[in-house]
Amino acid sequence: MAFLSTSCTSLVGSHRCSKDKNSQAICQRSFLKRRSFLCGGEPLGYSPFTRVFVSFYNRDSENPSNTFSNQKWVMQAKIRVAINGFGRIGRNFLRCWATRPFSSLDVVAVNDTTGAKTAAHLLKYDSILGTFEKDVKAGDDCIFVDGKEIKVVSNRDPLQLPWKDLNVDLVIEATGVFVDSKGAGKHLQAGAKKVLITAPGKGDDVGTFVMGVNEHSYDPQVHHIVSNASCTTNCLAPFIKVLHEEFGIVKGTMTTTHSYTGDQRLLDAAHRDLRRARSAALNIVPTTTGAAQAVALVIPELKGKLNGLALRVPTPNVSVVDMVCQVERKTFKEQVNGAFLKASQGPLRGILRYSDEQLVSCDYRKTNESSIIDASLTMVLGDDLVKVVAWYDNEWGYSQRVVDLGEWMASKWK
Repeated sequence: MAFLSTSCTSLVGSHRCSKDKNSQAICQRSFLKRRSFLCGGEPLGYSPFTRVFVSFYNRDSENPSNTFSNQKWVMQAKIRVAINGFGRIGRNFLRCWATRPFSSLDVVAVNDTTGAKTAAHLLKYDSILGTFEKDVKAGDDCIFVDGKEIKVVSNRDPLQLPWKDLNVDLVIEATGVFVDSKGAGKHLQAGAKKVLITAPGKGDDVGTFVMGVNEHSYDPQVHHIVSNASCTTNCLAPFIKVLHEEFGIVKGTMTTTHSYTGDQRLLDAAHRDLRRARSAALNIVPTTTGAAQAVALVIPELKGKLNGLALRVPTPNVSVVDMVCQVERKTFKEQVNGAFLKASQGPLRGILRYSDEQLVSCDYRKTNESSIIDASLTMVLGDDLVKVVAWYDNEWGYSQRVVDLGEWMASKWK
């Protein structure tokens, strides 16, 4: 197996993993900017090991350019991953992962009722993402992605899945069905060691983590079933964190104008939510969302201070959050935007993006960040009522965070 040259020190993106606020060891990962290393040496490919770039540094708030020192490469074994549910998020996850040759994850299996031929076709050809640039082929009971074999199984009962036989470490639970410990726990009974749910988890025994906000509270000895929250919570939480730390949030409400999803009806048909029973392609559909309240799961001091709703609209992808909140400390538009810009260039780089361009939703398709601040739309009324608008790719950007969280879990593997 071949590894990246140890003389290479080029890193395009970074993720900061602080253990305290002053001086700490940082895992500086390549998974935030989604670019290839332009370095010497052979590509890592799909070997059972990956190299993780580590920096030990002292945070220099006055001069961030002096932050990093003592850079080095360390070896880390890959963990074996299975995807349960090969729908929108399952396929987006695999695409995101496949663009990271140095990922600490190794996807070895997919469980889906469609079979290998359909799974390969839908992975290769996508109406939103376009044609996948990787070579994708279907076998009898597997798919091949650039020659990498991924086993395809088909069973609706997680207890019957061959996770033990396949030595699966982590299951990406992407069906949207098994979102509590009872359901997701069936993967553990089938032989997996951890489960990552790609939806809001239910129950206090499912840990919720949002990258850039509270991933440091992940404890591998305690958290065996975790949730990556929702796409909207992943958009909200990073900029809410900035607002709260800089100005103090008293209370707030948000509206997400959200693209339609597979849970809605193409034409009018029965649904448990009468509004979502109406045609997604023909209507603006008001519905509920727990995204704002879920922020309190990752920023506990905001419990009971946030709420919101969703408007589902006839677009297939990219959504936008409109947040209005009262703050404790007096402020003005430029100060609010300055806080976002600083965070996007510092601790939330790769998670939060700052944009002052006059763009529309399709311009944000396949954006890697969780949240893109539309700075021109920021408003401050009086000196304590703040309005923030942030875009997000509710599929691709979210799936990048699922990969990130999986890699974070891998870095803590015991």
